[in-house]
Amino acid sequence: MIKNYSDTLFEEMKLLSKFPEKSQLEGIKIHQDASPSVITAAKSLFDKGLITQTDGGYLTDSGFETVDHLHRVLVTLS
Repeated sequence: MIKNYSDTLFEEMKLLSKFPEKSQLEGIKIHQDASPSVITAAKSLFDKGLITQTDGGYLTDSGFETVDHLHRVLVTLS
């Protein structure tokens, strides 16, 4: 079965991969001049409860777990 994934999903994954995987005490900031796709991805991640702010912030517990899984997939595919 082939599933079509949205561009937003890939932007979300790229953004999540920028969060540090070792510490929940470090976050990121999405500036207003970032590309619209990055801003949309950050808002979507916030709406899903994975990050603490619409413009980045920190990972939530669920976000930290998701980033861990994402990094494992990326390492396996690299």
